Amino acid sequence: MPKRLNITDADFDSVFDALLTASRDEKSDVDDVVASILADVKASGDSAVLAYTSKFDHLDISAARLAFSEDEISEARASCDPSLIATMEDAAARIRDYHERQMPEGLRYDAGDGVSLGYRWTAVEAAGLYVPAGTAPLFSSVLMNAIPARVAGVKRLLVTLPTPNDVVTPSMLAACSIAGVDEVYRVGGAQAIAALAYGTETIAPVDVIVGPGNAYVASAKKQVFGTVGIDMVAGPSEVTVVADGQNDPAWIAADLLAQAEHDASSQAILITDDSAFGDRVADAVEQELKALPRADTARESWQAHGAIIVVRSFEEVPALVDQIAPEHLELAVDEPDALSEKIKNAGAIFLGRHTPEAVGDYIAGPSHVLPTSGTARFSSGLSVMDFLKRTSLIGCTADGLRSIGASAVEMAEAEDLKAHARSVSIRLNLG
Repeated sequence: MPKRLNITDADFDSVFDALLTASRDEKSDVDDVVASILADVKASGDSAVLAYTSKFDHLDISAARLAFSEDEISEARASCDPSLIATMEDAAARIRDYHERQMPEGLRYDAGDGVSLGYRWTAVEAAGLYVPAGTAPLFSSVLMNAIPARVAGVKRLLVTLPTPNDVVTPSMLAACSIAGVDEVYRVGGAQAIAALAYGTETIAPVDVIVGPGNAYVASAKKQVFGTVGIDMVAGPSEVTVVADGQNDPAWIAADLLAQAEHDASSQAILITDDSAFGDRVADAVEQELKALPRADTARESWQAHGAIIVVRSFEEVPALVDQIAPEHLELAVDEPDALSEKIKNAGAIFLGRHTPEAVGDYIAGPSHVLPTSGTARFSSGLSVMDFLKRTSLIGCTADGLRSIGASAVEMAEAEDLKAHARSVSIRLNLG
């Protein structure tokens, strides 16, 4: 059964802290293995990628077959149910519209005394998206990662898509087509991250790598950071649902299981001010599990990492949520906007009883790539900003340099950086 906590319990703080600090990540230490794979691909390029693809994905191909052809992608799209394609196109349009509204504007202004300042935004040239094979065909992740990159203005967009035993789900390639991906490669694991970061004879390197993956992919992303940018190192999925007793328990149970079915390491937490309602939700979870195809995974997640927390009033909720800093936060209460204004730490907030987190996974518009494991305290979900760089602009006229130059010289001298001082003073005829 999930943990049951009541904020009035004498040991609540310690039990709550244990709930938040318990590790849900994969336990295996893969850093050394990954480092070896990265070094091998960096040194040997295609031959190393092909060897690891044979070893891990049981797929023996030549370098010429690493990339999916345009015909293969078109055929995959044509083989999908037309209704699904239409739905994916609708989702793509919504995602595109939302992210177009995120695009920042540059700035130029006269700072006075002959000095002009500002900044501009430019997109990275190339971005790589890792799409995991996993236990479900997450074509939505292609849309949620690729479209913000396209909106940002990335010129070259790559996808690495592992195809164990040469099997690929057509909807994955269809999503690549709809999102406007330029290149799709049959490669996964740490070797895919290495190819994107360092390049091979077939796969040209990128500037930014985004997308989720297993422990090997997460370790690889951490290790290549600095050579390339990365979005984040994602942990197991999670949801916190704040709900009062006016909700249908089955609705809330379904929302909790929507995250629990992802993986046994996922976490679903219910916070309520009604203990009896918490009991009804727990019962509803058991009923929902009976009909859930991924019931074994969801049950393991719910029992190992799930929790029902009872508070005295919703005034206590913001402090608890800010400690959790959840990836997804549902506010199934009468005045969700007012409550949300009091909360600082959450990847995405779903407002009201009719906004299940799952609409954010697929169709609402914001990217579903969100900070996990409490990192919403200091980071944000994927956006166009992950593919943009801000460059400062500074200009001085002769008068402008005279107005601020002496101060620069004084500061450089105080730091004992004579060449810095000289580069300004020489222009001011100060010796």
